[in-house]
Amino acid sequence: MVPKCPLPKLNDDSNQYGLDYFNVGDSWRLFKIMSEFVDGFDTLSALPHPAVSFFGSARTKEDDPCYEMTVEIANKLAKAGYPILTGGGPGIMEAANKGATRADGISIGLNITLPFEQQPNQYANMPLDFKYFFVRKVMFLKYAMAFICMPGGFGTLDELFEALTLMQTRRIKPFPVIMVCSEFWGGLVEWIEEELLKKRGTVSKDDLFLFNVIDDPDEVVHYIKKTVIL
Repeated sequence: MVPKCPLPKLNDDSNQYGLDYFNVGDSWRLFKIMSEFVDGFDTLSALPHPAVSFFGSARTKEDDPCYEMTVEIANKLAKAGYPILTGGGPGIMEAANKGATRADGISIGLNITLPFEQQPNQYANMPLDFKYFFVRKVMFLKYAMAFICMPGGFGTLDELFEALTLMQTRRIKPFPVIMVCSEFWGGLVEWIEEELLKKRGTVSKDDLFLFNVIDDPDEVVHYIKKTVIL
């Protein structure tokens, strides 16, 4: 199948994509990676409780119903004492940090340096900056007790399936993964059930219990409170 859009040329050396090249003599980069781990561990280990992580599109606008729903859910969780952890950028991340800040809660933003789109939002009262996605993802998994996945793109799907894979393979203990908005997630869940489970057998029936799809904000908050006791 011919791709709909051509990929960038492999010999493009302009580095317009913010690439981080590793060469034989670049072992010094390991110290930068180590420093990001140390900064993250030192900062987030001081949290009074593990956080609730929010994932979703950086492109979601303030007038989008999902934005307002995210503000509401994060606000209610922060009032209940849960630290709120996001990717620190705009869209859904901003909405979750805003909800936490309005509740005078702990609002953590793990911002990633990107050549476009990602700018830190103003509502994170505990900001951290990362260059490496894999270091940042470790922080989400290590310091979160639940994931709330709002509608998003490739990044949201990556974070969702990373958590599901680690729980499926028992590399981490199970924790609540809530996908909010059945209108958005319903097609994906149906594909998992029909294609992966029934047709190909590439997942088990028990794997479908690793996540929940919930639409109502109060039900999301109730589920977190019921399953994750502070």
